[in-house]
Amino acid sequence: MRPVFILLLLIISCKTLSQVTIAGLVKDAKSNPLAGVSVSVKESYDGGTTDSLGRFSFRTTEKGRQLLVVSMIGYKTIEQALDLSAVQQPMEFILKEEISELKAVVITAGTFEASDKKKATVLNPIDIVTTASANADITEAVKTLPGAQQVGESEGLFVRGGTAAETKTFIDGTLVNNFFYSSVPDIAQRGRFSPFLFKGTVFSAGGYSALYGQALSSALILESIDMPDQSSANLGISVLGAGGGFQHLSKDKKFSAGINYNFTNLHLAFLVFKQEQDYSQVPEFHTGEANFRLKTSGTGILKYYGYGSGNRLGFRSPSLDSLGYYDAFQLSNGNMYHNLSYKETMGKGWKLQAGASFTKNKDDIAGHMENAREDKVLLSGLESKNFALNSRGNYANGKLVLEKKLAGISALRLGTEYNYAKEEPEFTLYDGRKFPQELEDHIKSLFAESDIYLTNALAARLGARMEHSSVVDKINVAPRVSLAYKLGTYSQVSVAYGSFYQSPENRYLPADGPLGYTKATHYIAQYQKMTAARTLRAEVFYKNYDDLVKTGIRNNREVAVSNDGFGDAKGFEIFWRDKATIKNFDYWISYSWLDTKRDFINFPFAIRPSFAARHTASLVLKKYVSSLKTQFNGAYNFSSGRPYYRIVSNGVGGTRLADQGTIPDYHNVSFSMNYLPSLGKANNKNFVVYVLSVSNVFGFDQTYGYRYSYNGSRKQAIVPPSKMFVFIGAFFSFGIDRSQDAINNNLSIRI
Repeated sequence: MRPVFILLLLIISCKTLSQVTIAGLVKDAKSNPLAGVSVSVKESYDGGTTDSLGRFSFRTTEKGRQLLVVSMIGYKTIEQALDLSAVQQPMEFILKEEISELKAVVITAGTFEASDKKKATVLNPIDIVTTASANADITEAVKTLPGAQQVGESEGLFVRGGTAAETKTFIDGTLVNNFFYSSVPDIAQRGRFSPFLFKGTVFSAGGYSALYGQALSSALILESIDMPDQSSANLGISVLGAGGGFQHLSKDKKFSAGINYNFTNLHLAFLVFKQEQDYSQVPEFHTGEANFRLKTSGTGILKYYGYGSGNRLGFRSPSLDSLGYYDAFQLSNGNMYHNLSYKETMGKGWKLQAGASFTKNKDDIAGHMENAREDKVLLSGLESKNFALNSRGNYANGKLVLEKKLAGISALRLGTEYNYAKEEPEFTLYDGRKFPQELEDHIKSLFAESDIYLTNALAARLGARMEHSSVVDKINVAPRVSLAYKLGTYSQVSVAYGSFYQSPENRYLPADGPLGYTKATHYIAQYQKMTAARTLRAEVFYKNYDDLVKTGIRNNREVAVSNDGFGDAKGFEIFWRDKATIKNFDYWISYSWLDTKRDFINFPFAIRPSFAARHTASLVLKKYVSSLKTQFNGAYNFSSGRPYYRIVSNGVGGTRLADQGTIPDYHNVSFSMNYLPSLGKANNKNFVVYVLSVSNVFGFDQTYGYRYSYNGSRKQAIVPPSKMFVFIGAFFSFGIDRSQDAINNNLSIRI
């Protein structure tokens, strides 16, 4: 036994003498020691782990040239060449963070985003339809976010001192024309599309991506849903109308198709709630929708959405120009919209997104004066009040975006876009004379943008957009830059700069002389702290306007004459949302301060426009009571008084303020409740939701501005059509739990 024991000792001794000790230190990029880092000789069992001071030490029996691997989750792996035949000195390694989507900073300056791609959401479809003041309208819900104004006399989003025309809406990347129902004098119209068409909503109050153009102030970017969960049917009945639809999903879940139809008539509502206007034709709406979705591969999807609507209305109001007479207005509108989009991952880090949309719009508008017997009359000096306007519009948009994944989660996007618009308005005077026009514009765009993640805490978005408009016949180049820096696990700061161009609105064409692009330059700084349950955002901004359209009187009518307009807007905004402090209770608060002036259209000099309030604020409350199977929703909207003006010719080619003032502050308290009696019943695939919604619960007096007689001797406040409005409805779904998304729907027409 003794010789064997001695032999074993010799073998062990030789083995020990042949081992090499490898030792060293591992730090991060800030020279802080990293604990738990794995350090090993590649393709061997020899290695160790760093201690709390970042130190490691182990022995290896490997010989010659080897690779030392230093790795840790969340950091880039290092492979260091070693010559184990030489004496090893202590080594030092610096690990750099691996850039990952879960840990990386998000570029957000100027933007509220609700998408399934983000760690948290701000507004999703359920948020929109359960916001009491929104009446299930996307843009009304957006008005509870900072940056948007509470304008009640006209549809659209007025953002940070910009007009509604300076905000554009996109569905699946393509521009949407006629997003709202056709304009009616002094009555805001709602959007045409249901919130439940969309899975993602991005409201950018400024500094948005180079992928989007032709908007000076803001972009509302909507992404439609993909495949439904299963086949289903739905039915809705309310005091305003009825509707229903069906959605089919194939057994392999690779194809779905559906149709919907809604009918709305406001006759019963107008019997209960007296309207400011005397309606000869109560508003009536017919709306049809169709869709299909096809999975073309494991990563590709083709989506189609089609929409068609017809609506009509007619009313009269007491005339300010001749007492005892009435101004009558009639509208008949037909609208058709088609959207086709395609997404695919092509391999080697490339992705493709393509889309095309087409809109056809028809407006037949008539105006005239009536006496007390509702007979048409023609009064001397007021002949222009008897007219007809028949307008036809065709709009098309095509867009192609290629995205290349770079190192980590960095990416490069390249693309092109084409916009086509043709409008053919024909104006008919009281004496039968017709004035047809044809306005056509082709806008071709190229854009490039790159997201560059330098670390998980620092990212940049660099982009540029180039456009050519046939109307302007010039090229513009718009650079855009955003930077974001992560302060902690949940907080970050962002800054953004960008130039934004827009072709002149068609209502200014043809102009008395050539017009160029209007321009806005945005500067934004933001702080954000966001978790799954709470969101805090604070933002400051400055916008500079150049080359705004100025109008003048030529041949007794107002026409665009130059791009000599200018202006600016600056402000501060804050948003707080909390879904965790109180069980089953969700609320958010927003506040905006705005200081803006602009000299454009017929303004005599730079003044605060009538659509801009200095202070706006919203409080939105939502509470679900499980024992009652009911959700209660409340909202309070506030806006400080906006200015109003009467602008007239000064007799020497310019204009002057003949009257001015400030309207009263705006207050609105809204309430809604949704009762779900079938919620919680086992194996129940059929659901019903009862809805009650009340706007302006306390009947606050609300004034949106003033209208004037032709000679300015009389003025009258512009007020809502009714002080209060109540909506009652029941919504049924079959085959799928729609207990949440049926809480409200787009049958509730804002009037």
